[in-house]
Amino acid sequence: MWINRRFLQCTTHLYKNLTNNTQQTFGNSTIIRNIHKSMPYKGTSTYEGEGKTTVHILNNEADLGIMINGVSQVGFRLNNDMTVLGPMLIFPRSVLSWDVASVEDINEDSLAMFTILEPKVDILVVGIGDRIQDSCVYRTLIPLSRKLKLSMEILPTEQACATFNFLNSEGRFAVGAMIPPKTLIPTDDDIAQTKLRYQNIYEIEEPLKF
Repeated sequence: MWINRRFLQCTTHLYKNLTNNTQQTFGNSTIIRNIHKSMPYKGTSTYEGEGKTTVHILNNEADLGIMINGVSQVGFRLNNDMTVLGPMLIFPRSVLSWDVASVEDINEDSLAMFTILEPKVDILVVGIGDRIQDSCVYRTLIPLSRKLKLSMEILPTEQACATFNFLNSEGRFAVGAMIPPKTLIPTDDDIAQTKLRYQNIYEIEEPLKF
């Protein structure tokens, strides 16, 4: 399921090869949770004078760097229309695959590269997948961040994506270490966006039923 909270599009066949988890599908498309997407308001402006408040969608600002538009159980969709399968390391201007299978694989070796980067990372945003009630993960990662002298924010992946986007838009040297979640609860907007994307990709002419 994509989240835009609209992170990823893949076929059901590809998804089944990558994970044993279940998810809702529409035809051959994976529903994606869309992150940080706002629908434009169309209407008559009520105020045009000095001091008028304006809104900018961060993900649409190319100069702000790479951001995450959506997430699913198999990967991420970026604001440059690239799709990343599996865990990833996302920098302001580049993306790398991250060789971890789960949060249990986050250790000193998997984080070693962040200790030698120049300039030094301002903050490392770690998306651990699903929300974890057991505090043992935090008891492991927090001492590790102190040992490696890394400023680390540990969050469920959906929240970590939004946090990375915001820090990146502020010009901070933020890096995201993201693991796709195993479970997602789609909203009506997620399902509608997936259907529309499916229609656009495959050029379906018949109307969609929501």
